[in-house]
Amino acid sequence: QYSENGGEAIKKQLEDLKKNCCAIRILAHTQMRKLHLRQKKAHLKEIQVNGGKTVADKVDFAYNLFEKPVEIDSIFSKDEMIDTIGVSRGHGTEGVVTRWGVSRLPRKTHRGLRKVACIGAWHPARVSSTVARVGQHGYHHRTEANKKVYRIGKAGNEESHGATTDTDPTKKGINPMGGFPHYGIIREDYIMLKGCVVGTKKRAITLRKSLFKQTSRNAQEEIKLKFIDTSSKFGKGRFQSSEEKAKFLGRLK
Repeated sequence: QYSENGGEAIKKQLEDLKKNCCAIRILAHTQMRKLHLRQKKAHLKEIQVNGGKTVADKVDFAYNLFEKPVEIDSIFSKDEMIDTIGVSRGHGTEGVVTRWGVSRLPRKTHRGLRKVACIGAWHPARVSSTVARVGQHGYHHRTEANKKVYRIGKAGNEESHGATTDTDPTKKGINPMGGFPHYGIIREDYIMLKGCVVGTKKRAITLRKSLFKQTSRNAQEEIKLKFIDTSSKFGKGRFQSSEEKAKFLGRLK
């Protein structure tokens, strides 16, 4: 449709959208070729366009992004507060002690002790939703708010893709020795957030702008990193780089 008659069919559809629609959404997909994962199928996401004064502005903005990559630094910036959306680690079916943290029963309890002793009165003749029960633990959709952006790294940029700071002038990359556990080496753009992010390694995460204006002192604070630890996350973690390790150990056999 792009190539036929100079894209007339596409232009006609865009004009219909400008006349008849009140909300515009775009379909965006991830670039799986940039990641060395087993999965080849891209993740598909429908995203609503919320900017612009008119629907025509929204359509033009979305049309200009057709078949183009969206860089992370064009959306987020350093020291910004963002939200993360993902799926937590799955633990399968678990009992009430693990799932809800209830106390175990005494040692000599008949028919097991990792249970809830009484799940409710005779009447009302049903189990209340507030009573701890066995069931699925983990693998839940979760949204975590207010993650501060510490750093945004660009592929090919030695300064942003390195771990050098003002107080630590050592020349070293952002990857720890041996790579990140269960992931590997980062070669593309990356974003560094404060705190943990929900889910396992390699699981897709949706990053979102904060839904409200940030006015707290933590949100407005300018972060200056003093040290980035690049020691191995597998072993003892004594050295920050392979050069430092070779210099300390000296010539080996």
